[in-house]
Amino acid sequence: MKDYDESTAFLGQWGRFQQVVFFLLSASIVPNGLGAFSVVFLTDIPRHHCLIPEENLTQDWHDAIIPIEVVNGKREQSRCSRYRLDVVRNLSAQGFIPGRDVNLTDLEQEGCVDGWSYSKDIYQSTLVSEFDLVCSDQWKQPFTSTACFLGFLVGSFISGQLSDRFGRKPVFFTTMAVQTTFSFCQAFSPSWTVFTILIFFNGLGQISNYVSGFVLGTEILTGDVRVIFSSMGVCLGYAIGYMILPLVAFFLRDWKSLLLAISLPGVLYIPFWWFIPESPRWLLSQGRVEEAEAIVRKAAKTNRVEAPTVIFKDYSAHDDDLQEHLNVISLVKTQSVRSTTVILCLVWFSLSIGYYGLSLNTSRLHANPYISCFLSAAAEVPAYMSCWLALKYFPRRLSVIFILLLGGVSLFLIQLVPETLSELAVALEMLGKLVITSGTSLMYAYTAELYPTVLRNTAEGVCITVSRIGNCLAPFLLQLRESFEYLPYIILGTLAVVSAFAALYLPESFGKPLPQTIQQMQKRESMKCPCITRKEYLKPVVHLESRL
Repeated sequence: MKDYDESTAFLGQWGRFQQVVFFLLSASIVPNGLGAFSVVFLTDIPRHHCLIPEENLTQDWHDAIIPIEVVNGKREQSRCSRYRLDVVRNLSAQGFIPGRDVNLTDLEQEGCVDGWSYSKDIYQSTLVSEFDLVCSDQWKQPFTSTACFLGFLVGSFISGQLSDRFGRKPVFFTTMAVQTTFSFCQAFSPSWTVFTILIFFNGLGQISNYVSGFVLGTEILTGDVRVIFSSMGVCLGYAIGYMILPLVAFFLRDWKSLLLAISLPGVLYIPFWWFIPESPRWLLSQGRVEEAEAIVRKAAKTNRVEAPTVIFKDYSAHDDDLQEHLNVISLVKTQSVRSTTVILCLVWFSLSIGYYGLSLNTSRLHANPYISCFLSAAAEVPAYMSCWLALKYFPRRLSVIFILLLGGVSLFLIQLVPETLSELAVALEMLGKLVITSGTSLMYAYTAELYPTVLRNTAEGVCITVSRIGNCLAPFLLQLRESFEYLPYIILGTLAVVSAFAALYLPESFGKPLPQTIQQMQKRESMKCPCITRKEYLKPVVHLESRL
């Protein structure tokens, strides 16, 4: 039996069929970039203080009724308390002047019993101002983002298994509909509880759509085009959406309008159903050879090339991988597959907690949240370009190790930078984010290349699930700076270096065809010596054959 890439080589790599699949799948990821970090604007906390009802207060007392507190060395109005209104009303009526006739520190304070007044300098409204997620309810603000991340976690886990069982295309479009529908419904949430439930399912749809689309493109495209798609196509689609987000948020400063704007583009992707086919690789793995051949013959017609009489010769539905139903348990059944899975999960976790930890920390780059968001998004473009270069010219294992070590070292060095060179510290932090972003993009392609077709989406889903645990832990990791300012950087750097050494024992996939069966995956040898040379990967590719 010939390898899939060899069987479909007559199509070429960049015909009209491949171009349509490449650009449509890349474009389908733009809404993910729009929605992933929309919580930055949806849940931002405007400046606020206790609401002062319309009372007959003198201007002096109206200005002084909110206590002044020192926060981070700066004097600002209290956000959660005011001087007792009945006492202030009496003092104002008697003509006393605050600070001269009355010592304000002697006055009794009370909570914001009449609600809050929110500044509209930046936003017309946010989720925080809509549902008063401040003071005693302030925990709800970060938990909103956590609910979205939990949706990512669950979606990462179930989407892979659903896609491996029911097909790439149905799961891809179903989860796209889930993402669009729940994002739209969020704008009409009557309470914070309802919004939190909806954002969970929105997050579930977002990550499921991303993973399914990535695997679908990886399996349809071949050769250098597959490398470009996995390293730059979907990633740049995500980055474009990410960069558009602050522009949309700048003009739509009401949280409901913003949600409607980022959800409606999903409707534009409905016609894609008739242009994006099912993965022929997946169909073959299910024994549906006729359907796979029909798709490839249609692709040949689109590319204006002649297809052979028999395309997939000797493919059978009775391979060992099809006789035994494969699921997530198959990732840990055998020693070689189990080792690969554990190491990949560690690498994914380290990169994810580093990416989100550093991304959440970029708000200090500029006081304007729109500029901060754009800069954070723009930094990902060179990261994805460098990932493409790494995937095209360098071994996967060597690239992952180099990225992890460079990211870890840059984070370690931050604590050694003198306070007078704060710009250098920021530069090192951005270097760490750039290489970690590049590593995250590379891992999507590397993971897909290591596993066979029948397990590929499940493996991607499990690895991404583990990485989402890092997402949820990232905000708490940043809180450790209260104990020691550089502790988060030390932890992130240590994780990166440990993962780099663990990656030494991963198999290499550079210049090799995608495995079709578990047996082909197990035949790939892990690295025995850390001395990798380019010469090793210039040898002709040997296509593995499945033994029936």
